[in-house]
Amino acid sequence: MTEQYEQEKLDHARESHFNREVQHREIQLQNQLQQYRSLMDRDAFILVLIDGDGMIFEDDLISKGEAGGKEAAARLWNSVTEYVRRNMSCIPSDYKIVTRVYANLKGLGEVCRKAGIIDISDVIEEFARGFTGSKQLFDFVDVGVGKDRADDKISEIFKLHLYDSHCRQILFGCSHDNGYARLLEDVAEPTICDSITLLEGVPFEKELAQLDSKYRTAKFEGLFRTKKINVYPPISKHSVPLQTLGSPSPQTNSYRGPQSLQGQSIIQNAISRAKSSTPPTNGSALNPHDASPFVSLGLPANMGYDGEVSANSECFPTADTPANVEVNQ
Repeated sequence: MTEQYEQEKLDHARESHFNREVQHREIQLQNQLQQYRSLMDRDAFILVLIDGDGMIFEDDLISKGEAGGKEAAARLWNSVTEYVRRNMSCIPSDYKIVTRVYANLKGLGEVCRKAGIIDISDVIEEFARGFTGSKQLFDFVDVGVGKDRADDKISEIFKLHLYDSHCRQILFGCSHDNGYARLLEDVAEPTICDSITLLEGVPFEKELAQLDSKYRTAKFEGLFRTKKINVYPPISKHSVPLQTLGSPSPQTNSYRGPQSLQGQSIIQNAISRAKSSTPPTNGSALNPHDASPFVSLGLPANMGYDGEVSANSECFPTADTPANVEVNQ
């Protein structure tokens, strides 16, 4: 009995020692976890990524130049703050908002000038300067001239912060470009998808709209344009009388770009072919106010006709028309 009692004492002491070691280790791990959480909360931030070539700020902001840039930054700050308050209750109260807007300023300025939003293209640079200078972590970055430069930079910044534990949410402004669907489709983890919100300016393109069940979406009113920029204003179909087809006058067709010359050439060639062709068998003369002979001249189907011809040559997009620009048709 004595030996059995001594053995049980030893077993009990060993178990007590083991339990104390386990408890001590558990306390250490909990303390470490708390430290890591404190470090993560210390530098928590929201990342706002915007493709400025397509997610374009409202006209009234851009037209104000530097002052408009500051106002745009303030509106964006307030909108993000309100969004976080409504949807992210667990984020630390001292979180930061980091904003990066990437755009080709030269191209964007020229487009805005042609659309009548600004008088000179340099105003867009003043806008960017005001936006960047308004907040310490706000930057409007000029990517320069080149295909997909903004897209490439945004994609790399997106990937860099996607799994960053300090980045609590990415607000992604890309509703105009289907190309970003490839980037978003590669994200598979549901917890990571929850940390991404797609911002809407112009309506989401088809492939992006199909991802609305996978990602949250948001729209900040009064901040971004909801329609693509219309470079060329609509031209009335009565703007060019039929009798001026052979010799268009400056009063009726003020645009003298290469597409205008192309439209005039099409019309003149069609008339020449009509004059040299065999007359109608019924002996009737070609009536310039008859829509049927007009179609037979071989003119483009998108040229309206109602007694007068609309030489709406601006309807033909050129090779250098930016993707974010809407051309009237």
